[in-house]
Amino acid sequence: VQLQASGGGLVHPGGSLRLSCVHSGPTLDFNGIAWFRQAPGKERERVGCIAISSSDGRTSYADSVKGRFTISRDNAKNTVYLQMNSLKPDDMAVYYCAAAIDSQCRVLKRWGQGTLVTVSS
Repeated sequence: VQLQASGGGLVHPGGSLRLSCVHSGPTLDFNGIAWFRQAPGKERERVGCIAISSSDGRTSYADSVKGRFTISRDNAKNTVYLQMNSLKPDDMAVYYCAAAIDSQCRVLKRWGQGTLVTVSS
């Protein structure tokens, strides 16, 4: 499986941005897509996860983004989205998507390259 994240950029505090993660390869190889982020000098943080193979597309989120970020999928386009609203300076980071073997994204299989999100006035 290959993953390509895109959509990063500069946004003002309070603004919104949508990231995309296009995944290719046999969908039988993975069952979830996770979003992570890493800010300079900080540890990598899991943002959330979406089940790919299940019919309900179940999602989970970190407390730090719950209520502001939404992960969705378009299986016809092999794409997972991360909609980020009410962005804060603390959200500034390089964002990565990763394919997971399981639908709860506990066992990661492959990482995509990151996309930088800058939140600044």
